[in-house]
Amino acid sequence: MRLKAFHVLVGIVSLFVPFTAGTSALAAELVMVEQQGCAYCIAWKRDIGPIYPKTEEGAFAPLRMIDIDDGVPTDLTFARKVVFTPTFILIDNNTEVSRIEGYPGEDFFWGLLNMMLTSKTSFSSGATDSMGDNARSTNG
Repeated sequence: MRLKAFHVLVGIVSLFVPFTAGTSALAAELVMVEQQGCAYCIAWKRDIGPIYPKTEEGAFAPLRMIDIDDGVPTDLTFARKVVFTPTFILIDNNTEVSRIEGYPGEDFFWGLLNMMLTSKTSFSSGATDSMGDNARSTNG
């Protein structure tokens, strides 16, 4: 139990490591816009946060978390205003190319993210099985 709690803690802490150094050199980045007290943001951090940096998606599009009240970072261009949290904005060359508004749960998130990455970037994933189902699991 302690080991599992430690792994969860390490995963959560890794989310707060800033990705600001060298972000302009990234080909793709996933920006999570959140706000304090957002239940769906908390659920995403619990369900996805610990594993995201370890996935193909996380390696291809590292995560940057920003607060909705802080506005758009000066190095990024969003296509439109963020209204809902969480909102996941796919950035390519510092410009929004796609977004997911809300957190529909773990299974839907991975599928939507994979579709967004493969349709808007050069991302190619081996994380789905022959039925198109997500092969990764955060359980265990």
